Amino acid sequence: MSDDGVRCMWMRGGTSKGGYFLADDLPADTAARDAFLLRVMGSPDPRQIDGLGGGDPLTSKVAVVRRSTRTGVDVDYLFLQVFVDRAIVTDAQNCGNILAGVGPFAIERGLVAAAGEETPVRIFMENTAQTAVATVLTPGGRVTYAGEARIDGVPGTAAPINLVFEDTAGSTCGALLPTGNAVDTIGGVEATLIDNGMPCVILAAADFDVRGDESPAELDANAALKARIEAIRLEAGPLMNLGDVASKSVPKMTLVSPARAGGSISTRTFIPHTCHAAIGVLGAVSVASACLLEAGPAARIATVPPGARKSLSIEHPSGEFTVIASLGADGEVMSAGVLRTARKLFDGVVFG
Repeated sequence: MSDDGVRCMWMRGGTSKGGYFLADDLPADTAARDAFLLRVMGSPDPRQIDGLGGGDPLTSKVAVVRRSTRTGVDVDYLFLQVFVDRAIVTDAQNCGNILAGVGPFAIERGLVAAAGEETPVRIFMENTAQTAVATVLTPGGRVTYAGEARIDGVPGTAAPINLVFEDTAGSTCGALLPTGNAVDTIGGVEATLIDNGMPCVILAAADFDVRGDESPAELDANAALKARIEAIRLEAGPLMNLGDVASKSVPKMTLVSPARAGGSISTRTFIPHTCHAAIGVLGAVSVASACLLEAGPAARIATVPPGARKSLSIEHPSGEFTVIASLGADGEVMSAGVLRTARKLFDGVVFG
């Protein structure tokens, strides 16, 4: 199969980038599929010189999409993280940035028919068994990528893609707070173990003797900091019903500190061993949810607006990410919406 090439669309989705495939175009056998994707990306190799990966976890991602047979759903989406320097392909997490490209891809591939100026695409996220609705601009019945929407971490502007997540609490860990606590003490520091679409461990930067506004490069160079964070991550994994996470990409580790640019809170996230240049979509949703708890590092630090519909600006190294959270009568997060953009980079065949 690889001798003839496999149909693929390379896209930027949010602040990530990767290959989008129809499920039927990939090997049905998981091991064969993963071996093919490792070759496509050029892993394992820090530069991924023999493949299309960009030498960064954010540019070594894959979306596998198929027409859904589920009632009320258009397409099923499986996210795969292809490790850069290890021969690992994992479906242990979701990716809300790559999700931003799934709606346009589904329309371009004919899985969903364009419906007027805007086309809603209901997407079942296989990794977490949750549903998201992406609204894609389709003037004249075709996807447009040009527009005036701007997201931090991406230069220029593009057409807006609105994403609304439904029932994401406990998507991987079984509960919003898998330990039942807003605060747990691990490694001598307070932590919030939370999963509202992405398993995250929220920690106060001050507890690690860092400000929380350092550059990713500066934090990546702090070996003692990273070793301490990893020790907490390994202990948090079983507590979050994730088991041994030594070879897993979750949970994400997020250091929080007071906002510097008028937002709700500032973040530095490790994914899980490299400091993220921005923040993931669902990671931002989980951080925003932690801000709304009664206790915990994020709740203690965050500036939260009043009202049942809260706009929370999550600051990160490349700017900010706004999460719109709608709360129920009991204060539970009922839904969360975000604005993303995507762009088609090439459409053709890729060789493995």
